[in-house]
Amino acid sequence: MDNWAQRIEQAGKPRYLAIADCIAQDMKDRVLLPGDRLPPQRRLADLIGVDFTTVSRGYREAINRGLIESHVGRGTFVLSQKSKSRNSDDRRALANDLTMNTPPEPTDPELLERMRAGLSAVSDDLVHLLRYQNPIGGDVDKEAASIWLSMRGLVPNLDRIAVTPGAHATMLAILTILARPGDTVLCEDVTYAGFKKIAAQLGLVLVGLPMDNDGILPEALEDAILRHKPRALYLNPTLHNPTTMIVPQSRRLEITDIMKRYDLPLIEDDAYGFILPGAPPPMATSAPELTWYIGGLAKCIGAGLRLAYSVAPNARAGFAMENGISAVSGMASPVSMALATRWVLDGTADQIRRFIRKETAVRQDIAKQVITETDFVANPHAFNIWLRLPEPVTCAALMAYMSNHEIGIAPESAFRTAGDQEKYVRVCLGGRLPRAALPKTLATLNNQIWQLAR
Repeated sequence: MDNWAQRIEQAGKPRYLAIADCIAQDMKDRVLLPGDRLPPQRRLADLIGVDFTTVSRGYREAINRGLIESHVGRGTFVLSQKSKSRNSDDRRALANDLTMNTPPEPTDPELLERMRAGLSAVSDDLVHLLRYQNPIGGDVDKEAASIWLSMRGLVPNLDRIAVTPGAHATMLAILTILARPGDTVLCEDVTYAGFKKIAAQLGLVLVGLPMDNDGILPEALEDAILRHKPRALYLNPTLHNPTTMIVPQSRRLEITDIMKRYDLPLIEDDAYGFILPGAPPPMATSAPELTWYIGGLAKCIGAGLRLAYSVAPNARAGFAMENGISAVSGMASPVSMALATRWVLDGTADQIRRFIRKETAVRQDIAKQVITETDFVANPHAFNIWLRLPEPVTCAALMAYMSNHEIGIAPESAFRTAGDQEKYVRVCLGGRLPRAALPKTLATLNNQIWQLAR
């Protein structure tokens, strides 16, 4: 550790991160071996000329990376490879849900380091963050949300903004405000599977509207309003899940004109709006007084945060949303809120978003080159493809053949509001599946389709 002081000064990064880097490098060079005891924090601080807090944060960062472990009364020790594997909790990794439409996971070391630094900084205030907080975030969190929402052209007052515990909980809370069991809610006839589940749980009648390549048909919307007297309309207009369709601005304006004519509330699910470059503005910008906007962070930062930046139609509706979130889940996680706020303010969130956008385009190119046995619908910035099953291939057979591969496949029936059609499957290209493994996995999928079709 004689040269740590020099290495830390030359690193050009926060000193606590440089301390963790020194530990990692010395382990790689076998200067530090498994089981070696590191100096007490105050002694190391004196040796390398930094304060105690910096060393404490450096050790904590090394613990977070799985390099060392600390025991009260015994000291801090270098972990063996076996211990690191155990501490990484492989069982938790194996429990990941492959059926979800998740973004590619960050792999850039500098970005991962920034993400860890944010988490480490947030942990300094951990005791406070374990207390009950405002159900929809404090002013600092809402201000960060406002900065993020401005990228989509939304500039609502803070009394309309809510930091909510993910899109699902937000949809549930909004629907409890707008509807009662037995009421009708409109949506696309192929819609987000999670919304279907929530509507069913609340005892709502879901009526799917026919679509073309530009989204729901305006004439069908008006007819359904007159026939069913719906309480709300739900749409996912940007990189629609699962079809990857984008509703153009002209169609959005047609829809919002009809909404205004009949005073019909809209629940706008903009989960993918932050990923698509040059995306059409949210429908909330043309009908703010009727739109409950949900800007989930699952697709543009990470699902594990369980956060959404949501906007109510007005201040009174914002108060109703606060009560709804409080009833549904108590509050959004203060730890997640603090981390998201830090990442938004220091630019880490935007870096993650840009990584996902770039990596997704690469993966879509791979799919285009590898899958030749059938047609599929996709967008260069979607996390999935909407793959047509050729006759006589069935979804069940394809899913069975691919069950041992780390790729998520979901049947068309999961998204249909009526009927049991199985002409398409949603194939996810993101998640924990590494880019390097994607060509081989998709080639296997392509080969299975070829075999089943013959």
